[in-house]
Amino acid sequence: MNNIIGFLKENNEASGYRVVSLKKETYELFFVHRKLETVRATDTTTTNVTVYVNHDGKTGDSSFAVYESMTDDDVKSHISSAVNRAKLVFNEPYELPDGGELEAEIESNMNEYEPRELAAKIADAVFAADCIENGSINATEIFLYRETFSIQNSRGINKTQVKYHALIEAIPTYTEGDESVELYEAYRFTEFNPGKITAEIAAKMKEVALRRKATKPQTPLSANIVLRDKEIASLMSELSYDLNYAAVYSQSNLHHKNDELQKGECDALNLSLVGQIRGSGSSSYFDDDGVTLRDTKLITNGIVTGYYGAHRFASYLKEPETGNLRCMKLEAGTLTENELEKLPYIECVSLSGLQVDLYNDYIGGEIRLAYRHENGKTEPITGITMSAKLSDVLNTLRLSENTTVAERYAGPDKLLMKNVTVM
Repeated sequence: MNNIIGFLKENNEASGYRVVSLKKETYELFFVHRKLETVRATDTTTTNVTVYVNHDGKTGDSSFAVYESMTDDDVKSHISSAVNRAKLVFNEPYELPDGGELEAEIESNMNEYEPRELAAKIADAVFAADCIENGSINATEIFLYRETFSIQNSRGINKTQVKYHALIEAIPTYTEGDESVELYEAYRFTEFNPGKITAEIAAKMKEVALRRKATKPQTPLSANIVLRDKEIASLMSELSYDLNYAAVYSQSNLHHKNDELQKGECDALNLSLVGQIRGSGSSSYFDDDGVTLRDTKLITNGIVTGYYGAHRFASYLKEPETGNLRCMKLEAGTLTENELEKLPYIECVSLSGLQVDLYNDYIGGEIRLAYRHENGKTEPITGITMSAKLSDVLNTLRLSENTTVAERYAGPDKLLMKNVTVM
């Protein structure tokens, strides 16, 4: 990196630069059923250079990757080419973020183990859930990551952070007679908790068994629908993306500060974007520009109160420097399990993907597996779709008082939507 920066400083046409390096160390296990087939360890580094050129009252930029096979002359040639390309880009002028040095590590208990030991413990936790009659885990892949992310720029930023995270990919299968049903599970985490891993895989084993037995209900019908954390995160992502500085600058955002997103009797949304959530692999001290991440409240009691985004667009809008935040935190609601048990409702377990369209006021999706709760009984159902007006959902939704962490989301583990059309 020091050599690259030296070459950048030698180029008189470059107005500024940013050099980003990601060192990724992995330890990987590949199982077929319970038999370990392959063990793999990797150690790779990717380096990317962005060159900035102020010209004709504008700012241009261009990027290129640096490989170990490149000679010094190769790097210098790529810098010159990037300068020429940057002159063809006419962005409004802005200064790169300045100053700041940091060496940090994202908090995680995974750094307490050697990779080989930790991977074996994770495998044991996965297979502890493989105990359902007629069920099996056809394939399991375990990936451990240690990532070192570094950034330097021409205005004094020099930051490095280390993070640990893991991914389990599994194929739970249920076989009855000559027919089998499979589900795909991708479980990400940054804290090693064997009980939680076993519970997660056990839930998927139960789901795949019930999917084999699920039936299609008579439709159309109007129902209370409960979303789980993954789908709640998708909904919050759509709402937050609309409030990004880039969307505000391009005037493509639907909502603006002081807009009321909710009216009526409901649990009010209180949504913040934050730099770190314990247990989330998206946690970070700074973004890809090296800007320190600052927690920002976007929605307060159902009213838009803030925006967020990258340095460039914050500069254009003269808004606070938040950094490009990735983690979401939603405050808990008032819905209790006892209250929910008294209602007839359909709990979505597996969707093809939640569909949210702010501009057409729509929320819906294809439900591959759900639990229908009614009159004290629970039955698995499949082969249905749901749809509703997003504004109606926001005005009547209830959020659970129980919270969870799921990837980059922390907040209620359930969201109740009322009077949703099911087909």
